[in-house]
This record gives sequence, structure tokens and C-alpha cells, in this order.
Amino acid sequence: MKEQKRNRGKSISGFNQSSASKTKKASSFLDKMKARLSGGHFRMLNEKLYTCSGEDALNYFKENPELFNVYHAGYQEQMLHWPEQPVNIITKWLKDRSPSLIVADFGCGDARLARSVKNKVWSLDLVANDPSVIVCDMSNTPLESSSVDVAVFCLSLMGTDYPSFLQEARRVLKPRGWLLIAEVKSRLDPTTGGADTNNFLKAICELGFTIESKDFSNKMFVLFYLKKKEKQNSVDKEINWPELKPCIYKRR
Repeated sequence: MKEQKRNRGKSISGFNQSSASKTKKASSFLDKMKARLSGGHFRMLNEKLYTCSGEDALNYFKENPELFNVYHAGYQEQMLHWPEQPVNIITKWLKDRSPSLIVADFGCGDARLARSVKNKVWSLDLVANDPSVIVCDMSNTPLESSSVDVAVFCLSLMGTDYPSFLQEARRVLKPRGWLLIAEVKSRLDPTTGGADTNNFLKAICELGFTIESKDFSNKMFVLFYLKKKEKQNSVDKEINWPELKPCIYKRR
């Protein structure tokens, strides 16, 4: 009798272990499928942002605001694979300067920069996941002219009309104000189909900026530090802006 109970106990225990194992495998499979679907949505949205205008992107997310969360979840997942993130370098750069400098963060995402520094930061993006974020097209912000000390584009020159974003930065910046640009390295590498860095910087200088420094030390991105010229000439001649190829993430 005791032997039968022991066998029955082993049988029930084995069944429970087998059932738990199957449940774990099923859960793992579902998690992988959800990750694939999420990754697919991110790649689709990422490509769209690189291949449409800022106005079109704004209208798209107005109609589908929930997709902005999908995009940024995928973006953050991609950033986990980067050894260093440009927002951290820009944060340190600001902390080494006066907290009185007013900053405009174009394409702020989750407004991380604003949360990391003491400066007044105008956080600008297509959707507001935070009450402090101003929803707008990056080429048409509500900021006053010559009201900002630092304009930041941290991996956010994504639209086909990206020059208009930089024109807007010039408008809102004070004379001698800083323009900081962090960009994916491959977009400025002619050997991989990207734009020529010199042509890119030449166009920005013709817009009314001077180059203060360039940082190519990182494997994933480049950083440019520019200043708005004290005296601005009217930009009458057409600037030859190079095309920045979309940064399309590979399926993992």
C-alpha cells in the first residue's frame, strides 16, 4: 500500500514537472514571438520616419499615437547594443557648462536629456509621453527666435526634409549659440553609401554656422559641435544639402 502511494506521488510529481516544463517552453515561445512582432513594428516605423517629411511623420503619429510607444521601445532595445549612447556624452557636455544655458532638444524621445541636467530644456517631439514635451514638427516649433543657447539633434535628423530642421534650429538659436549633432556613423560614410561628412558640414556652415569640433572616436556615431555665427547673412543661394540615407536596422 505504501509502495503504491509512493509510486502515485512520483507519478504526480513527474506530471507536475512535465507540465511546468511545457508551460515554461510555451511562455518562452510566446515571448519570442512577441519580441519578433515588436521588432518588426519598430523596423517599419523606423524606416517610415527616415523616408517621410517631418510634417507627414507628425500627422502619422497624430492618427496612431500608440505606435510612438512601439517605436521608442524598439529604439531603446537597439540602444542596449551600443557600447555608449550619445545622449550621455551630450549630458556630460552640458553639465560641464553653465546650468543657465537654455536648451532645445529636437526629437527628444522620452525627454531623458531634460531629466538629466539642471538646464531649462525645451523637449520637442512628434508625440508627448511626458507633460513637458512639446508636440510639433521639428521644422516648425513654437519657440521664439534667438531664445535658445543650445540646440540638440541626438540621432533625430530623420526626415527627408532634415535641412528644414536645421534651419529651424538656426532661427531659435541666439547668436553664438551651440548646435550639437549626434548622427549614426554609417549615414556619413561614403564607403557604405552614406553622405560625405565634409559636404554635410559645408552645407551647415553655409546655413550660418562654424565648426568648433568633431568627434569620430565612437564606433556607432559621430558628434559635431557647431556655433551659430554672430552675424547672419541672408541665405539667398541654394544650399546643396547631401542626402542622408535611412538607417535601417537589420532583423536580429
